Amino acid sequence: MNIKIILIILVSYLFGSVPWALVIGKVFYHKDIRTEGSGNLGATNAGRVLGKPAAVAVTVLDALKAFFSMMIAHAVLPGSEIFAGLACCIGHCFPVFAQFRGGKAVATSYGFMLGICVFLTQQYLTQFLLPVVSFFGILYLTKMVSLSSIASLLIEVIVSFVLAFTGKIEMNIAVSLLVLWAFVTYRHKANIERIMNGTESKVKWMG
Repeated sequence: MNIKIILIILVSYLFGSVPWALVIGKVFYHKDIRTEGSGNLGATNAGRVLGKPAAVAVTVLDALKAFFSMMIAHAVLPGSEIFAGLACCIGHCFPVFAQFRGGKAVATSYGFMLGICVFLTQQYLTQFLLPVVSFFGILYLTKMVSLSSIASLLIEVIVSFVLAFTGKIEMNIAVSLLVLWAFVTYRHKANIERIMNGTESKVKWMG
C-alpha cells in the first residue's frame, strides 16, 4: 500500500480520536460525560448531560473532524479522501485518546458526507442536504436521535446507489456509504433493541 495512504489513514484516525465531548465537558463544565447519562462520547449524551449548547458544539466539531481529514487527504493525495473519512469515523468510535471508548460516528458521518460532496461529487442537494433534512424531519416526528441517524444515513445510501447506477457518481462512493451505514447501525445495536421494545430514550434538550 502507498506510504502516503497509510499516513493519511493514521492521521485521519488520530483526528477522529479527538474526543470533543470529553474535552468540552471537562474544560467548560468540569464533568466527565463518560460517567453520566449513557456514558457515550457523542453529541446526544453531551446534550443530555451538558445541555443544548454543548450538543451543538460537539456535533459541529465531530463533523469537522471527518471533513478536515478528507480535506488534508485531498490536498496530499487526491483519491484517498474516502479512506481518510472512514478512518476518522473509526477513530471517533474507538479513540486512542479515550481508552478506545468513543461515540457512534453520527456527526462524523455527516462530515464524511460533506467531504464527499465538496471533494468528489458536488451533489450537495441529494448527498448532503437531503440526509440532513431527513434526519431533522425524522427526529421531529420520533424524538429519537438513534432512529433518525440510522434512517437518514440509509436514505443517503439508497440515493447514492441510484446516482452511481445512473453514472453521476463513482460506485465506490456508494459502497463506502453502505459500509459506513452498516458500521453506524452496528454501533446502535443496543438502541435498536430499545426501539423495538419501546424503551428508547427521547431527546428533551432539542425541544
